[in-house]
Amino acid sequence: MSDVEFSQHGPTAVLTLNRPAKLNTVTAAMAAEIKVLSERCDDDERIRVVILTGAGDKAFCAGSDVRDLDTYDSAWTFRNRADYCDSVRAIRKPVICAVNGHAYGGGLELCLNSDIRLASTNATFCAAEIKLGWIGGGGISFLLTHNIGASNAAKMLLTGEPIGSPEALQHGLVSEVHPPADLMPAALALAGVIAERPPIAAQVAKDNLRAAYAMNLEMAVRYERDLQAVCMGTADAAEGRAAFREKRSPRFTGR
Repeated sequence: MSDVEFSQHGPTAVLTLNRPAKLNTVTAAMAAEIKVLSERCDDDERIRVVILTGAGDKAFCAGSDVRDLDTYDSAWTFRNRADYCDSVRAIRKPVICAVNGHAYGGGLELCLNSDIRLASTNATFCAAEIKLGWIGGGGISFLLTHNIGASNAAKMLLTGEPIGSPEALQHGLVSEVHPPADLMPAALALAGVIAERPPIAAQVAKDNLRAAYAMNLEMAVRYERDLQAVCMGTADAAEGRAAFREKRSPRFTGR
């Protein structure tokens, strides 16, 4: 059995971190596997949405396996490693993170590098690295600040103390909170809705959201209109207009 499980439910791919006895901590081998599976999701046109979750009922992911960190021969080698957060962030298709327990360190960064986050009632979130003598390196400061605000981000980053799912929902770190048994059904249902949308438009919308982080208003509007024009030239957009006129459900093909 792999430490990163891949399954497919129609147009939805599910990547499951599968080391529950180790709180789904990520090894270098797992990071490489996440990269391969992320690229597989992008390359397969049948896949329109990706769900990222963890095995078991205790942890989504407690970050990197600390014991694995001692295998790097220098801090510079560690800096240049294949990073699992980079792989998830690079997925062009919408990514839903189903946080089924502790999301600590790199696990929190995996959440933040996803597009939509749903959590179970027993989920906790923690930027724990400072307690061990370092800081996160998967975009934690930028992404956390953009998602929950500078003061809330500073509190998490400087204390290394966890917050629960109610506080995460209040801060906007997650969009929904569900009982553990309902988390994956909710994630699959949301993925099903997104999968029904035209895939090019969904990927362009994701790209536009990411780009807007780094732009002022005038640049963001100009870029958005360029992307809108790209979408308007697709067969899916023509199909959407035709379906609206004919009062029927559209059939989007990703063309």
